[in-house]
Amino acid sequence: MRLPLALALSLAALSLGLRAADYQIAVIPKGTTHEYWRSINAGAVKAQRELKAAGTDVQIIWKGPLLEDDREQQIQVVENFVGRGVSAIVLAPLDSRALVAPVEDAVKAGIPVVVIDSALKSTVTSSTVATDNRKGGQIGARRLGTLLGGKGRVVMLRYQVGSASTEEREAGFLEVMKAEFPGIELISTDQYGGATRETAYKAAQNLLNRFGEGLAGVFAPNESVASGMLLALREQGMAGKVRYVGFDANEQLVDALKQGEVQGLVVQDPVKMGYLGVMTAVAVLRHEKVSPLIDTGVGLVTLENMNDPAVSALIHPPLAEYLK
Repeated sequence: MRLPLALALSLAALSLGLRAADYQIAVIPKGTTHEYWRSINAGAVKAQRELKAAGTDVQIIWKGPLLEDDREQQIQVVENFVGRGVSAIVLAPLDSRALVAPVEDAVKAGIPVVVIDSALKSTVTSSTVATDNRKGGQIGARRLGTLLGGKGRVVMLRYQVGSASTEEREAGFLEVMKAEFPGIELISTDQYGGATRETAYKAAQNLLNRFGEGLAGVFAPNESVASGMLLALREQGMAGKVRYVGFDANEQLVDALKQGEVQGLVVQDPVKMGYLGVMTAVAVLRHEKVSPLIDTGVGLVTLENMNDPAVSALIHPPLAEYLK
């Protein structure tokens, strides 16, 4: 009688003195090109190492779409992991609705799903580990409004439709601007930069060509849009003249902060997010009680505080320590 393949492999591993991982956890980001997602990956690896040191062997499988607008590819990644029968999935859904069906299929198959970064419009997930994104947008608005003294013309370049995290940031920004800074004129808030620095750069060029004269301030709600807007401001000779607050940090944006081209960066803790995403998934697999919502924190980086140890750790994540 022939043994099933999975059983045969398990017996072969035992005969060689090998031990299969206790859990296989798929970690699926929105994309894989931005530093933010590399930081998420670093956090997942950190959790893996700590769990192994404590006696639990976890295999992390990191896979996601290349770009953050490829809904179909992310759906396929989820479906493939369900077919492989992984122990759990940690997912940053790039669309709050499009990923509902594959996630619900995973849960029906007995695979718990922990959502990170961006909310999903479903009640079947085990937990959501994320930034308070509305609060982050509010922080950005207060920084920009204060820099402008409550007066001036401002544009906000959005990210993309369906991204719950950035939609919350944009909503928080607009709430505070309208309620606390009525003297600021919001001259454009309905344009989208898209998933890459290049698409954001083109959208920012169009905005600056149309509204650049007399423009006082700009807000960008994520890494790709912030980087694209910075390039466009530099090209137009407006960098450092227009007050600029972005969201997320990479080397280019941090350097711009040092040079006075950016006056504030709202930052998350993606390493912590990846770490807690994996830790929460393992807790679920162990049938431990987990919180339905875990807040990983949000703050503001300025030229004045960027060298504080706690802030420096956020803008210079220890990627080399965890990603070989």
